[in-house]
Amino acid sequence: GTCLLAVATFGAVRSANRSARVAEDAMLASVRPLLLPSRIDDSPLKVGFADDHWVKVGGGRGTVELTDEAIYLTMSVRNAGSGIAVLHGWRIEESSALAEMDMPPLKEFRRLTRDLYVPAGDAYFWQGAMREAADPQRSFVVTQVGARQRILVDLLYGDHQGGQRVVSRFGMLPREDGTFLLSLARHWNVDRPDPR
Repeated sequence: GTCLLAVATFGAVRSANRSARVAEDAMLASVRPLLLPSRIDDSPLKVGFADDHWVKVGGGRGTVELTDEAIYLTMSVRNAGSGIAVLHGWRIEESSALAEMDMPPLKEFRRLTRDLYVPAGDAYFWQGAMREAADPQRSFVVTQVGARQRILVDLLYGDHQGGQRVVSRFGMLPREDGTFLLSLARHWNVDRPDPR
């Protein structure tokens, strides 16, 4: 009798644990963000930087402005996920070998000056600035803009509770009008198993 009770208890505990994991996965999915380029027909956004520099970025596009004081970068992004996206950091990828992409180390990301939130199912912006003249990536960006070459930007973001972090790699492709058309190359999960 004791053995039967132990087996029944073990089965019930396993079933309850499985049910709890399914419920937790469903709850996490309900707050999971996923950033993509915004749609071309999304409204333009006005982006202000900490030094009162202002930029207008159109739907599905990005901008790169080179000044003596700084390099200002923006992208119009859309959250296709079901939870608020909280942007944590960004980095420029200097390699152009897209076929051999691994998730970049988190220590390479630059922290944003202020928190940026992208509502679920809506468009908003990302912004970054390189203000230091000695910034090692500044000359790379200047060269890419001058040669009208693609710039790869990695964004690190997560849900509003600080979890479910993701790195998304965006491509900024130069256009004749001076703006950059956005594309998406890859998503990497930081806190969850990679689906690939």
